[in-house]
Amino acid sequence: MRFAALGDSFTEGLGDPVPGGRRGWAALLAEGIGDGRRSVEFRNFAVSGSLAGDVRDEQAPAAAAFRPDLASVVVGVNDILRRSFDIGFLARRLDEVCALLTEGGAVLLTTCLPDPGAVLGLPAPLGRPLARRQRAVNAVVHALSARYDAVHLHASDGAWVQDRSLWSADRLHPSERGHRTVAAGFHALLAARGLAHGAPPRREPEQPPPSRADSLLWLATAGTGWLVRRSTDLLPQLLCLAGAEVRHWARGTTGLLDRRADLALQSALATVTFTTLPAEPSAPASVRHVSMEA
Repeated sequence: MRFAALGDSFTEGLGDPVPGGRRGWAALLAEGIGDGRRSVEFRNFAVSGSLAGDVRDEQAPAAAAFRPDLASVVVGVNDILRRSFDIGFLARRLDEVCALLTEGGAVLLTTCLPDPGAVLGLPAPLGRPLARRQRAVNAVVHALSARYDAVHLHASDGAWVQDRSLWSADRLHPSERGHRTVAAGFHALLAARGLAHGAPPRREPEQPPPSRADSLLWLATAGTGWLVRRSTDLLPQLLCLAGAEVRHWARGTTGLLDRRADLALQSALATVTFTTLPAEPSAPASVRHVSMEA
């Protein structure tokens, strides 16, 4: 069985270091898919910092050539952290990725992700714009998961945000426990479909959870570089969004921002739901869901 993983740093394995590199939830899951009678060939195409357009243009063609039986597609957080965020563009690119992989016979694995503003504990003027964007991305992922009968994992509930042990020192990527939780969740869903035959990944980590000292060290080293890079892209846009949030809050018109986001989302959903369906579409397929606590 061939398993291909596409996406960004979430799938590349940041937050789960092992000797010689990174591991991550996809590699952990691959170990539990096969058994003594069926081997698994796993390839991780995910690249840190990737946007939906990068996955479509670079990762998806390479993954399709691999002809996977299973293909995970998890991307979107980097898109919402860009001033160029466009939910319609993201929806079309993800639709194209899903179509390309399923045409080759792959079963898709998808997940919705928590709001990064809530995970980082940002104040409302900064957090609400990111929350709107993440909700829109999750809605698109839900729609595509239903359309392509994907194995879908819910990873956006409150428990995922509140459990500090699931996050690495940067609060942006899962810790080893977080990666193991994702892998175990997907394994349960795949086993229910008869697609996972080995033992499920262990949930308990081998390494201790990140300490406060780890967080401070990350901020002083890698975190500083991340902030500098985002200062020319995300930060100006986020400050503009926060300013608009405060102005609308003062006027009592915050609902206008919500309605604009809803209209953009509905337009995006219409694009991926109707424009590329076959001439005689079948009834929407049900999507298997699992809570992160399941």
